[in-house]
Amino acid sequence: MSGRGPSTAVPQRLTPVAGAPLWCDAREFGLKGDGVTNDQPALSALVERLGDGYAADGRARVIWCPPGIYSIRDAGTVWRSGVSLIGAGPAATRFLLSNEGNRADPVPLAYWTVLQHGASRERHITDCAFADFEIDGSGVAEAEYSYLAKGLGIQYMVRAVFRNLYIHHTGASGLGCDFLQDSLIDGVVVVGCGRLDNGQEMGGAGIGIGVGGWGEVERLTIANCTAVGNGTNGIFLELQKDAWPPPRGYRIVGCHSQANRFGISDWGTDGLIVSACTLTDNLEAGFDVSANGTAGVAGRGGLLADCVIDRNVRDGISMGNSPGPYTFRGNRISRNGGHGYHEHDLGHGFTGATADVVLDGNEIWENGLDGVRIDRPMTDATVVNNRIRNNGRRCAPATAGVGESVRYGQRKLVDSAAGWPHDGHRGKVVRVGSRTAVVAANSRTELSLAEVRPDSATGWNEDVPPPGARYELPNAPPVRAGITVNAPFDSATVRANRIWDHREDQTQTYGLWITGKGSCLSCVVEDNDFVGNAEGAVRLDTPPVGGHWQRNHQEDR
Repeated sequence: MSGRGPSTAVPQRLTPVAGAPLWCDAREFGLKGDGVTNDQPALSALVERLGDGYAADGRARVIWCPPGIYSIRDAGTVWRSGVSLIGAGPAATRFLLSNEGNRADPVPLAYWTVLQHGASRERHITDCAFADFEIDGSGVAEAEYSYLAKGLGIQYMVRAVFRNLYIHHTGASGLGCDFLQDSLIDGVVVVGCGRLDNGQEMGGAGIGIGVGGWGEVERLTIANCTAVGNGTNGIFLELQKDAWPPPRGYRIVGCHSQANRFGISDWGTDGLIVSACTLTDNLEAGFDVSANGTAGVAGRGGLLADCVIDRNVRDGISMGNSPGPYTFRGNRISRNGGHGYHEHDLGHGFTGATADVVLDGNEIWENGLDGVRIDRPMTDATVVNNRIRNNGRRCAPATAGVGESVRYGQRKLVDSAAGWPHDGHRGKVVRVGSRTAVVAANSRTELSLAEVRPDSATGWNEDVPPPGARYELPNAPPVRAGITVNAPFDSATVRANRIWDHREDQTQTYGLWITGKGSCLSCVVEDNDFVGNAEGAVRLDTPPVGGHWQRNHQEDR
């Protein structure tokens, strides 16, 4: 299909057909909004009625739901083209989803899918808006996980708008719509969605968008959204079939993604633009470009710019098995528990070297391990104009404690006899017998623990340990560099970076480290300032071969 997309014009009549008004007050068409009556049958009948009207005259309809609590029980509503659902605001108009009478039905508020309804390019939904209401999915329970337990789950849409919605505690994704053309998601807040997802299932995101169904170009903007505590991703874009070309046309602008498994993930687009976003406190990574999605195809050709990627429990930016290219420009990448930027191998997906990655003008500081870590082959990378400082904060030696000074809480471990360096255990796994937890931060006497999964009350994989139980923390890695090359890194340009540690208690051991597993063939390394690291400027366990190394400011210790 061409990049322009399908023709979706519907012939319009000046006079709407009888019996299907253009504006409907839901209360006048059988919905009660009293929190007791099951409003799903009346909503379904009204959608069908107005959908028939749109099909006949091409005039889009609006269902207005005044303030109230609308109970939607035991069945989802099959949506129709030309029907919009508008409320009086998220705190005023609330849809409560539940399935007490039919646990086999996942009860999305609205859906239209390939498998259930034959959705396709030819049988798509067009000219719909969902705005100004709340969806509460906490009443849906299931014996087995279903990816259909969404707030909204419509596939193949054209000119769709989702605006000012609050969607929370759905079993699967909150807003889980696929193949959106000429569409907008704006000001949507998603909290605690994917609560029935174990982290390995399909969906389970706050905003989860399947891509590729319309071909090489799908035009969608996601703007001003907030995603907190969702089971897999705050926001993800995921190619649905590996035979499809990764599509262009996606933008994510001005969003906040916090305390999810991943903040924002590119699992199979081409040229995704992500800008002016805050990605913080996510359990795996703030921004993930990888082959973790359904199709096993990683994103490529994207741009991440002007974002704050801070205090994620593991890596700030994670790149796994993307062919490249990708550009990371002007970001703050700070205080993450693992690496600031991490190129690594998932064991599946693209197996060749990642090509043409650009790290340009980023502030990379106070991450737990290396500022930049290369653990799989890269070629033609460009690392320029970055300020990489004070990394390697996971510096504390191995330790243990037991007895009266030790006590535990759901998200903390306190040892009043300890004297740990500030955040010296960040990112480590603490063990208490068979119990484990990940350290998000620490003071001299207290470990703050990351949630065991998003939206969880505890950081422990089992019950909270009893007072006085013995804990163990592992040693820190001995080398924690500004840039670590631990794989082939060929034909790269590393220029005009400043890499140093200006703290009194320096923890970034080297500016640049090429390990015994790493190599640097035909690279240009010039005009960098490596002065001021804890143990030395450059450590070359594998000497570089060819290329140009010149005008670097460094010192030998």
